[in-house]
Amino acid sequence: AFGGGGARNAGRGFGGGRGQDVRATLDISLEDAIAGTTRRIQFSDGRMLDVAIPKGASEGQTIRLKGQGAPGRGGQSGDALIELRIQPHPVFKRDGADLTMDLEVSVPDAVLGGKIQVPTPEGAVMMTIPKGSNSGKVLRLKGRGAYANGKRGDLMAKLVVTLPETPDDELVRFATEWRERRPYKPGR
Repeated sequence: AFGGGGARNAGRGFGGGRGQDVRATLDISLEDAIAGTTRRIQFSDGRMLDVAIPKGASEGQTIRLKGQGAPGRGGQSGDALIELRIQPHPVFKRDGADLTMDLEVSVPDAVLGGKIQVPTPEGAVMMTIPKGSNSGKVLRLKGRGAYANGKRGDLMAKLVVTLPETPDDELVRFATEWRERRPYKPGR
């Protein structure tokens, strides 16, 4: 099946020879759910249909394609009912119209602040990190989330201050001197 979709007949037709509805699932990316797109699905009888994914599509949403189900016996054809499954994304999680992500920042960027590049579904943008930012601080990129009910959500970036894989001698020396001169105990 194309596009991660497969289809099977489901349910019974009703009234004067109406054809059965056909059910299918279609796997789509988060980017496709946000922006909308057209995807092709192949049914077990070999037919292929293009499915218009609306902008802001949600997990479990069903798209009805009228008259694209099983042919009727003297009546109208059934419908094709396509259920959308949004695949997990390696960076973003969706919460309604908002997207959330963990954003790794270096120690110098957390301490001094500055501009860093942040991925969004439409491509990277620059974000200002405030001076003195701690891990767990959440910064908002307005209008960079998903869509829900016709409105664009925000991208919520949770900062994760990240040390270098191997701290160099200069960083170790600085931290040692800092600890001796300015002791502080976070969370106590």
